[in-house]
Amino acid sequence: MALTRRQLFGLSGGVVSGVGLAACGVALTAPGGSTGAVLASRVPLPEPFEVDLPQPDILRPRNGKASVTVRRKGIEILPGRTTEIVGYDGAFPGPTIEATKGEPLALTVNNSHSGRIVNHLHGGVVPPEHDGYPTDFVEPGSSRVYRYPLEQRGATLWYHDHAMDLTGPNVYAGMAGAFLLRDPAEEDLGLPERELTLVLTDRSFGEDAELEYPVTEGVIEYRYHAGLLGDVMLVNGAPWPRTDVDAARYRLRILNACNARRLELALEGEDSKDADLTQIGTDLGVLTAPHRRRSITLAPAERADVVVDFGTSSVGSTLTLVNRLDEGAMGQVMRFDVARRAKDDSRVPDRLSTIERIDPDSVVTTRDFRLSLGTSQDSSGHSHSDAQGRSLAMWAVNGRPYEPGVDLAKPRLGTVERWRFTTDVHHPVHAHLVGFQVEQDGSPAWKDTIDVGPSSRAEVLVPIEGYRGRYVLHCHNLEHEDRMMMADFSVV
Repeated sequence: MALTRRQLFGLSGGVVSGVGLAACGVALTAPGGSTGAVLASRVPLPEPFEVDLPQPDILRPRNGKASVTVRRKGIEILPGRTTEIVGYDGAFPGPTIEATKGEPLALTVNNSHSGRIVNHLHGGVVPPEHDGYPTDFVEPGSSRVYRYPLEQRGATLWYHDHAMDLTGPNVYAGMAGAFLLRDPAEEDLGLPERELTLVLTDRSFGEDAELEYPVTEGVIEYRYHAGLLGDVMLVNGAPWPRTDVDAARYRLRILNACNARRLELALEGEDSKDADLTQIGTDLGVLTAPHRRRSITLAPAERADVVVDFGTSSVGSTLTLVNRLDEGAMGQVMRFDVARRAKDDSRVPDRLSTIERIDPDSVVTTRDFRLSLGTSQDSSGHSHSDAQGRSLAMWAVNGRPYEPGVDLAKPRLGTVERWRFTTDVHHPVHAHLVGFQVEQDGSPAWKDTIDVGPSSRAEVLVPIEGYRGRYVLHCHNLEHEDRMMMADFSVV
């Protein structure tokens, strides 16, 4: 799985043009609107809802410190089979790190893996030297201390590998985990203490139950340059699991940690008695007020904080979390079995937080970013082609494939900017350091990743806060990111 930059950069296309893609058989858009192609497993797969939902270990800092080790380990994902993963503490997903707002964390990441790694706190407001810049490698056999101030809103964050050109295969192998930043101010809201963190991933398996990332002799297969979609839905590393719940309210922190797959999540009950998802938070913390939804769509890297009242269902009934963007097995996610009655004093208040709406008149600069197929030439004028000599376009921002150290923008600390994104196909756009203020249900909300649809434009207001230094903006379809859809910006 450990591909070199030369191997990936030299064959980072297979994507030549909108016309050529269809003609050459490279899949851009799969059923459901995800960008990429499905890789079929070659091992018998379990029936849904036969495996119990696992909960990752909880890692709480001691005296402001915590440590994880990236290492290989054989674990059971498919029942009765062993799959080798590369994960934090040898787990898939990694342990859920629980920290508290205002209490800095020094996280030591040890690399016992054979390849280079980089750790990124996704959604974190951290100094540039601790952010996980793509070339700030932790070499095999070494370690690095990442210092996180955690002076930001409480939120469901996550941490994952961010190594240059290797993010896709490394995250696919298991290098990801949830990071819950708790805010003591939320304790007075009366929200449910019953809580489940759900890390959703899709994977494909080979004949020996190995994780299959489609590379041959170090080269990713042509068909998957636009994105890799698995055919097994995993929740916390288990295929289509089920879990017992009380007849009470639960807080579900949901993370789409797929490489490329988009999800539209809904709860379907027996006899068509469906349940609402009451959304209370987005990527970067709680909303101003709750909103009841029949479904929630999440692109890769997006999170949703929701409350589900299982108390409206009778004991012995079931509710299935489904993905309405897919059919068959990939339309199923997991099942909740209402097992017992329980006392429940929780509530969802009408008011959750105060978010000050940014005045558009305070914007000092408007920047346009186009995410699309770019040129087959790098900055030196070298043209890239595949083994058959076909010219290969790379995924690009404003027509430029990624070049470390070359800034696409230099926003000024303490100002507000307007960023506008346009696309060719689906691109979930993520920026390090900064948050995006968006309008949601008529109120301002904070996000760090936004899903921009095909041939669409999205506009966000961006306060430039935190730290001076160099950060990155990129697509969070990891196959796009690895194939150069990233750009530097430096806060000055």
